[in-house]
Amino acid sequence: MLARASTGFGLTAFAALAANKSLISAEGQSPFAPRAAGYRPKVKSVIFAYMSGGVSHVDSFDPKPELVRRHGQPMPVPVKRTMFNNNGNIMASPFEFKRYGQSGIPVSDMFPCVARCVDDLAVVRSMTSKVNEHAQGNYFFHCTQPFSGFPSAGSWVNYGLGSDADDLPGFVVLSHGNVPHGGVGLWGSGFLPAVHQASIINPDGKEPLYNVTPRESTHAQRRRLELIHRLDSSFLETVQEDPQVDAAIRNYEIAYRMQAAVPDLCDLRGETEATKKLYGLDSADAEKAAYAKQCLLARRLVERGVRFVELTCLSKNIGAGNAANPWDQHGKIKEGHGAMAHQVDQPLAALITDLKARGLFEETLVVWAGEFGRTPFSQGSDGRDHNPYGFSIWLAGGGIKGGSIYGATDDLGYYAVENKCEVYDLWATVLHLLGMDHEKLRYRFGGRDFRLTDVHGRVLHDILS
Repeated sequence: MLARASTGFGLTAFAALAANKSLISAEGQSPFAPRAAGYRPKVKSVIFAYMSGGVSHVDSFDPKPELVRRHGQPMPVPVKRTMFNNNGNIMASPFEFKRYGQSGIPVSDMFPCVARCVDDLAVVRSMTSKVNEHAQGNYFFHCTQPFSGFPSAGSWVNYGLGSDADDLPGFVVLSHGNVPHGGVGLWGSGFLPAVHQASIINPDGKEPLYNVTPRESTHAQRRRLELIHRLDSSFLETVQEDPQVDAAIRNYEIAYRMQAAVPDLCDLRGETEATKKLYGLDSADAEKAAYAKQCLLARRLVERGVRFVELTCLSKNIGAGNAANPWDQHGKIKEGHGAMAHQVDQPLAALITDLKARGLFEETLVVWAGEFGRTPFSQGSDGRDHNPYGFSIWLAGGGIKGGSIYGATDDLGYYAVENKCEVYDLWATVLHLLGMDHEKLRYRFGGRDFRLTDVHGRVLHDILS
């Protein structure tokens, strides 16, 4: 029946193999099962706080006094083509910088809460990208290729290590319906088995995970799923245990258990009011409260053993940004960046604080980044265009040398000039902290071995403790 139904078997496989855990073990190890790392890992989980749209490094974590001194003057070096090529003169940051913590790392007044955690951060000021457009930049940052069809970093991590969570997938994206330019393919498994793609959870949706609510009694569902399991097993024999077919069926293994796990995950009644207030769930700003909920759920997910969690920004009525690229301020950068920073600052600082209080910080890696930075010269009168030639990201958590700065851009913040980094280096470092050699994590497809880091990448040992 399934052979004649062609790819329709995937729909009928809903939770078939998960209806009974003994059915899974009878078929061999589940693809979700945790697997040993290549060597002793520093962390167990990753939380990726993605700032879609491109945060201005010269307005956040890379102060440039030269911009103040030369404000309004023409750029003294040749300017490469930008996205809109409406380039103005040098523009000083509208934000003030102060030094924080024992490390004295300067942070702008956009991030007063994160600034108080600066001694936990390793700020990389010399990140670069190969592309200058949002969709390509998003794919490049997630997949190290500027187009769709390649596995996301979270999929690679899930493929390499599996998940410590019994009832939840290993790769989860928290989203209130907002998707960066490029679409959900940013979180896809590409040519890896389908079990490793992201599960997208909307914390405030009618159903946090689409179609997760049971539509029939447990008894009726179990009888139907046991029948489908027998049919699936027979079908697998006819295709000689094809790994892609096996993956397509196994992708539904966890669905049955998720019916209870996901609603419980999103039920915050067990959290104290002090914890909710710490994150900012009580904020009058609806978008800040929503992002706060994402951050709190990220802690709950890694607490339950989920391997890779990605957070997404929101954008409604914040000025120059838009839903797909909320940090994309080609005009009114002070208003737009200010609103976005207000949304994420307190929740991210609370996440770091909460992870430390619960003993999870040393086994969790937090990565904060966008797809590129912004120009030191203006676009129009008060915006900045895209700049992939040098920008800032930060990391915090287990294995990271807190209170450190790595790399540098030039005096104007235009190009990375010291310890230049690439996206490949970031993911090589993340895999290293998870206990994997980025050169050995491979998957054969189309006649060649593929890696998350392609044929590039080096571990940034200088930011590791």
